[in-house]
Amino acid sequence: MRAERVFAYGAAAGLLGDLLLGDPRRGHPVAAFGRAAGAVERVLWRDHRGWGALHTAVCAGGAAALGLAADRAVRRSPAASVALTAAATWSVVGGTSLAREASAIGRALEAGDVEAARARLPHLCGRDPQALDADGIARAVVESVAENTSDAVVGALVWGAVAGVPGLVGFRAVNTLDAMVGHKSTEYRRYGWASARLDDLAGWPGARLTAVLATVAGGDPRGAVRAWRADAAQHPSPNAGPVEASFAGALGVRLGGTLSYGGRVEHRPVLNGAAGRAVRAGGGDIDRAVRLSRRVGWLALSVCAGARLLGRRVLTQGRDS
Repeated sequence: MRAERVFAYGAAAGLLGDLLLGDPRRGHPVAAFGRAAGAVERVLWRDHRGWGALHTAVCAGGAAALGLAADRAVRRSPAASVALTAAATWSVVGGTSLAREASAIGRALEAGDVEAARARLPHLCGRDPQALDADGIARAVVESVAENTSDAVVGALVWGAVAGVPGLVGFRAVNTLDAMVGHKSTEYRRYGWASARLDDLAGWPGARLTAVLATVAGGDPRGAVRAWRADAAQHPSPNAGPVEASFAGALGVRLGGTLSYGGRVEHRPVLNGAAGRAVRAGGGDIDRAVRLSRRVGWLALSVCAGARLLGRRVLTQGRDS
């Protein structure tokens, strides 16, 4: 079986596994990678970009190398190759867990239990929950659903289509390192620089595909395009900007503005401010964002699998001509 079919079948099975089962309950490979990366950090940490770059190369490169070794070990068996791709996809995507956490917070807000929503918010994002009212929590959830649709689903599928199992595993490793050391704290401003920049590069194609698919799958394609073009570049993140702006336009809401991380207040630009309304805690906005995220994830699978199949066909025709 050719590699493009292995990816198509395996990724579809892995995404279906995530839909039915969610993340693995025990022994999650991403958690194991996080522990290993933490151990490497304890050995290598210096307040220096070079040591941080070495940490990134060891951890991300090691994860991709393990994926490559596993891929080569099963290459002679189509069934084993599909199974490995399915297992890798299931392990690295997190669409169902994302939807579950967002929906749980949405239900708490619908019931008027703001304290319960605050208690669950750290499971989804790094905002300071005590600094947010009900509507602020709802906005944080919608923004996190948008950004993590790219980080936890679409980006992984893009790199899986490009490089198979090593691409799936390598992308998740890079994304996890960014979450661990890529933030602008005093401790990681220099040490985490390489992880943050590599995550920006790795996330670039997935973020653009997410924005395109949110435009196609959302309720207001023109609004999504307008918000993306007008506001995305103002966001401090080169990848979160297009994704959050397109989600804001597609859902007809405003995102961005003042937020707080770890006691540090940030004033971000408002996305879709001219046409959108404020996110409402009891207005069903979280559920609409979750439904849009799910549609984007399945569309991304179709696009990535189709692109890999088409690419193989083009290469074959080019060789035969």
